[in-house]
Amino acid sequence: MTTYKGVVGTGILSYAGDIPNALEGQVWFNSTAKDFRVLLVNPGSWASGGALNQARQRVGGAGTQTAAIAYGGDGGPAGEVNSTELYNGTAWTEVNNLNNGRAGVAGAGTQTAAIAFGGYAPPGDSDETEIWNGTNWTEVNDMNVSRADRMGFGTNTAAIAAGGQPPIAALTELYNGTNWTEVNDLNAARYQGASSGTLYTAGLVFGGTGPPEATEIHNSTELWNGTNWTEVNNLGTARYSLGGDGTQTSATAFGGKGAPGIIAVTETWNGTNWTEVGDLPTAKFKQGGAGANNTAALSFGGGTDPDTLVTTTEEFNSGPTVATLTS
Repeated sequence: MTTYKGVVGTGILSYAGDIPNALEGQVWFNSTAKDFRVLLVNPGSWASGGALNQARQRVGGAGTQTAAIAYGGDGGPAGEVNSTELYNGTAWTEVNNLNNGRAGVAGAGTQTAAIAFGGYAPPGDSDETEIWNGTNWTEVNDMNVSRADRMGFGTNTAAIAAGGQPPIAALTELYNGTNWTEVNDLNAARYQGASSGTLYTAGLVFGGTGPPEATEIHNSTELWNGTNWTEVNNLGTARYSLGGDGTQTSATAFGGKGAPGIIAVTETWNGTNWTEVGDLPTAKFKQGGAGANNTAALSFGGGTDPDTLVTTTEEFNSGPTVATLTS
């Protein structure tokens, strides 16, 4: 007869509390709570969060899962919007607006210190940059080139802007807190990709679409080391208009549009490879994203098809969980 000891190599331990550094699947008796516990590892799943106040897509975002900022976007009939909302892990609150409403706006930073740049603002694309100080947006020096749907990472005093359109570009610009300077280009021109990184010297760009327009859907991933871009291992599913978050070594990619259409696929990056985990509850694209790493991400807004914008927010979590065994 198979026994727990025969499989694991040891009997069930008695411990006054939860065992530190328990192994996945390990069972023990919690002598304080007088019950049996097991360590489960969740590879990653999504749960519903609080809804945005305004439905929008091509929305900018920054921050973490419990302290995020959403700004700008395409409000459908409302056109390009300038509204800004803050998320506290439960609900979104409207705060002071961007000075200039725009869609396809990129950015970086935190909930209290963010940067927004580029985007589409009729009658054309924007080169405008705005800094958020936790209360207000302030216009600062413009980018060198007007582009929408760029990818961005870093802080509000040291940021990278990559790619964009039109025309579809590999252009990269560096913001030093005062001015933008052109630096080395991406290897592959693209727009509507996703990005991750909290430092201007260490970021990641993944997915997107490139020339010829709307036919080349990227699964490629590029790593920025402060000087050059290097191609690294690809996403498992090629897509554009996806959400993303995290750092250069711990990122999440979710949703977007691929060859079959709008998708719910989620992948996590560990610094070397992408791994497919639990899907979004509903396939959507052009959403905003925030999060500190690949274990706690936030997806907000976007669309379930080109004409249906949503206010939904989803929270992604993965990692070890201690569960109580019941009979």
